[in-house]
Amino acid sequence: MSDHVVVERDGAVATVVLNRPAQHNAINAAMYRDLPGIVAGLDADPEVRVLVLRGAGTRAFASGADISEFEAERSDAVRAKAYNEKVAAAEQAIEGCTKPTVAMIHGYCIGGGAGLALSCDIRFADTAASFAITPAKLGLVYSLESTRRMVDLVGPSRAKWVLMGGLRIPAARAAELGLFDEVVPTEELAATTYDFAGTVCTRAQFSVRAAKVMVNRISAGQTVDDDESVRLRNSSFGTEDFAEGVRAFLEKRPPDFRWS
Repeated sequence: MSDHVVVERDGAVATVVLNRPAQHNAINAAMYRDLPGIVAGLDADPEVRVLVLRGAGTRAFASGADISEFEAERSDAVRAKAYNEKVAAAEQAIEGCTKPTVAMIHGYCIGGGAGLALSCDIRFADTAASFAITPAKLGLVYSLESTRRMVDLVGPSRAKWVLMGGLRIPAARAAELGLFDEVVPTEELAATTYDFAGTVCTRAQFSVRAAKVMVNRISAGQTVDDDESVRLRNSSFGTEDFAEGVRAFLEKRPPDFRWS
């Protein structure tokens, strides 16, 4: 496994660090290869409640895929297909994680870095951050899945604007578009991100993960209840966390949720 993806643990929060600061955390093929297994392991760990994805240092979340590898990794259609499958698998692993995923974005969030950030549930950025998706500057085509994630956030017209222009979008404008959920000064980004992660860790985890399921179903086109969505909602009433939440409310104290 590459040492360019590092996992840090602090209680119930696990941080996955893209660890190539000298290259502005450009994502190489080995990092894409390793990410699905790392995310799956944290998703299966009952001690982990929230995943934070960030880049090493404060200059970049990730400046994109490592273009220096393109001649070797994408030199023909066969190799390009294998490379693109690694990228898709990494993004799908993050998007498919049952636990909340939060991108903490310092500085550059470009190309492949933007793809990973869009795969997360929530994106916090600093005022120095910038966002760009640049296939139009390289003669490439952005994948349908990655495009769908952006359309979900900003709508079709603005997604076309981002993709066709390939422009570097400042943090404030990215937040206006819906690409970033919150923008704060650089010195406040870590506290903002981890305070939110810590808050989510104190909530009923059944509710947190069910919320992710419900929102993802709506994004996929579901507009009315089906048997599974009804079952998911009704099953919450039988959990110990529901009973604890009611007790805590009546006793005027913070709840102590135990389900993970």
